[in-house]
Amino acid sequence: MNKKGKSGKAGYLFLTPWIIGCVCLTLGPIIASLYFSFTDYSLLASPHWVGLKNYSDMFHDKRYWASVIVTVKYVFIGVPIKLGIALLIAILLKDGMRHMSVYRAIYYVPSLLGGSVAIAILWRQIFGDPGIFQSFLALFGIESQGWLTSPATSLNTLIVLEAWQFGSPMLIFLAGLRQMPQDLYDSAAVDGAGPLRKFWNVTFPLLTPILFFNLVLQMIGSFQAFTPSFIISSGTGGPVDSTLFYTLYLYIQGFGNLQMGYASAMAWVLLVVVGAITGLLFFTAKYWVFYGDSR
Repeated sequence: MNKKGKSGKAGYLFLTPWIIGCVCLTLGPIIASLYFSFTDYSLLASPHWVGLKNYSDMFHDKRYWASVIVTVKYVFIGVPIKLGIALLIAILLKDGMRHMSVYRAIYYVPSLLGGSVAIAILWRQIFGDPGIFQSFLALFGIESQGWLTSPATSLNTLIVLEAWQFGSPMLIFLAGLRQMPQDLYDSAAVDGAGPLRKFWNVTFPLLTPILFFNLVLQMIGSFQAFTPSFIISSGTGGPVDSTLFYTLYLYIQGFGNLQMGYASAMAWVLLVVVGAITGLLFFTAKYWVFYGDSR
């Protein structure tokens, strides 16, 4: 056997643990969940085939549509705000300052901690009823109810938590801003462009690939958000389902009501919707994303 054949076998040998993990822990459960989505499966009894019943039941499930509305609001309000704050902070840090690495670390910490159980508990203590923020307003004679106990403000509070985790996209924006060619800004200055025109005509077009990258990542991540809603609402999605994220309702159906077939169907609907929206973003990217070699 030649050396090429031996090296090929050695490569497959080293890949064996990954292949086993992928088949047993990723591909296998994916295929199983697709099968379960067409069955009535309670985890306590063998699944039996019901066809498209789980999918049709979604159209008549009021809590399902409530979770869809809540999640759509969370994604399409929270992600733009988060990216806007991230871009603003990145622009402020672009030109450099003393102790830049310290500022980057401080701004990045929320992204590391924001999705944790500890931060969700802290958020509940701050905006709950009674909460730290409520007590702070009381010092100025302002009476308010807990933001997390009111259906009108509870989701907004979770959106603020989402926007607070701007560190990761901020660092990506900052890396892109630091790579901008200075000669383009010099040419714009010669033409009399001010800061706003420089941003809109130079910075923003060159930054659109990074904006697109951040948008896709943050959108997918927001659709999968679970921990804040689960901890802050104690796993109920309250008050009045105002924080009932799609993933939380999926969890409630699968592990609370033992309707694993219905939960699997919900998971596949989420996969298809997120894939469709991502595909739509890639399709429309040719109209607004500028690459350096574009003509």
